[in-house]
Amino acid sequence: MGRTSASAENKKEDNYRDYTATTKKVRGNYKQNHRNQTFEWVLEQKEKFSKCDSGLQLSIWEAAEKLNDVVDDSDPDTSLPQIEHLLQTAEAARKAYPGEEYDWLHLIGFIHDLGKLLAHKELFDQPQWAVVGDTYPVGCPFDPKVVFHEFFAASPDWNKPEYSTGLGVYSPGCGFNNVHMSWGHDEYMYQVCVKNGTTLPEKALYIIRFHSFYALHQAGAYKELMDATDEKMLKWLKVFQKCDLYSKCETRMDVEQLKPYYQGLIEKYFPPVLNW
Repeated sequence: MGRTSASAENKKEDNYRDYTATTKKVRGNYKQNHRNQTFEWVLEQKEKFSKCDSGLQLSIWEAAEKLNDVVDDSDPDTSLPQIEHLLQTAEAARKAYPGEEYDWLHLIGFIHDLGKLLAHKELFDQPQWAVVGDTYPVGCPFDPKVVFHEFFAASPDWNKPEYSTGLGVYSPGCGFNNVHMSWGHDEYMYQVCVKNGTTLPEKALYIIRFHSFYALHQAGAYKELMDATDEKMLKWLKVFQKCDLYSKCETRMDVEQLKPYYQGLIEKYFPPVLNW
């Protein structure tokens, strides 16, 4: 496939996630996200989707192909179909950490955003504010380091004492696996992996579950909730964040050339067909 003039190599790191001149679409998506993602609503979505009993059955590769119909409204760094971003991330991980020892990292580069199927019009048709964008804990005060923090003022949880004071419903060091994050593709894909019996290692599942938690792995927020597992996993979140974010560019990927390698990894770690 042809290549455009832009590339990850010539784009400076501080030019990524620049929301100062972002589009109305991106701002609007976050405005709705921060207003609507209440603690109670998040629990309802987890109950609804985490069982993976929608009746939809797709292989991993079929799911990735479906993402050709989805463009992330919250992302200021790419307008490419999602399958190409998946391969950009996967290939960045493969280049930085080559070899079979890290093939799980290559694979999650490819699958980390498959939960965005929730926004597919013909499959789940969920609004993008309920699927994409940065994630953050709910049920506790919203940290100023969360992108577009000012939009939280419209949240019904903003002035509820049980959620807006101290650590909210949580205790120090409780661990993020015991924290309810804003609902989206991270948590959904984590649940899809677990419910379908993946053999991916713990650190891979952790990255899938928290890769959009930029307030933590990029800005250092919410550390008072971390436990020993989080301390151990934070390194890998940061490793993956560099592969995910800084690989974004308008360079087109040769999907058919790369397919055999990733198809082999899918067969290693997943059943042939998954319930979504």
